Amino acid sequence: MSTPTLQPALPALPLPFGPVLLGALPGSGPTTGGNTVQLFGLGLAGATSVLFGGTSATVVGQDPLGLTVTVLAPAHAAGAVQVTVTTSSGTSNPATYVYVVAGAPTAAVITPSSGPVAGGTSFVIVGANLQGATVTFGASAATVLGTDPTGTVLFGVTPAGPPAGGNVPVTVTTPSGTTTVPGGYTYLPPAPTVTGTVTPATAAAGATFTIVGTNLFGASVLFGAAPATGVVVNGTGTSLTGVVPPGTSGSTVQVTVQTPGGSANAGSFTYL
Repeated sequence: MSTPTLQPALPALPLPFGPVLLGALPGSGPTTGGNTVQLFGLGLAGATSVLFGGTSATVVGQDPLGLTVTVLAPAHAAGAVQVTVTTSSGTSNPATYVYVVAGAPTAAVITPSSGPVAGGTSFVIVGANLQGATVTFGASAATVLGTDPTGTVLFGVTPAGPPAGGNVPVTVTTPSGTTTVPGGYTYLPPAPTVTGTVTPATAAAGATFTIVGTNLFGASVLFGAAPATGVVVNGTGTSLTGVVPPGTSGSTVQVTVQTPGGSANAGSFTYL
């Protein structure tokens, strides 16, 4: 008995009569646009243009079999519009899509709720009526990648935060209103580093000391277990000064720099 030969899958071919559009899912969306819409039909592979009432949509995905095209709907006035897909074989029949006025946005939670000050962290905001939204972290605009078809989940990338880190408000704005995410977003500063050691390395209590490094924002300094006083960090986070706390004459202690991003060893210090 011979073994049947498996035939390789054939690529999607343009239909001789051009693409056929069967419908859109969802069939309606906000006037602000920016929501994801999946168009389904036949012969849609290689779509070069998708129009919503004459306005171009952004194509974000295509099924290689030509059964679906995924787009971000453009903004448009309220009402029904005709949607068409154009390929090398021609332009499809129209399908109907209805633009509606969305309600005010709401935002329940952001995930994750913290990340590095450098930004670039992917985030998700869950709420309602998030289509077409802009998002700011403090005063900085995030990159919004889009929403799910229902407008309840928004996807984006965080901007860079303040060098010292900390919590900032997250604001979501659409043409229908503005809302903030409860708890905001916390930027985590990078760990501190120390260049060299504490200066001077030998002195009496009450002397002024200097430590040079990076990412020193928000630092406190320990001489052994005793906290230094009057610690001041410069504007770039590369240097700090403070006052040596009381200690036992002749004793040597380790000096440690602590920040919200971590800790760093600043060498040893000997009390006169």
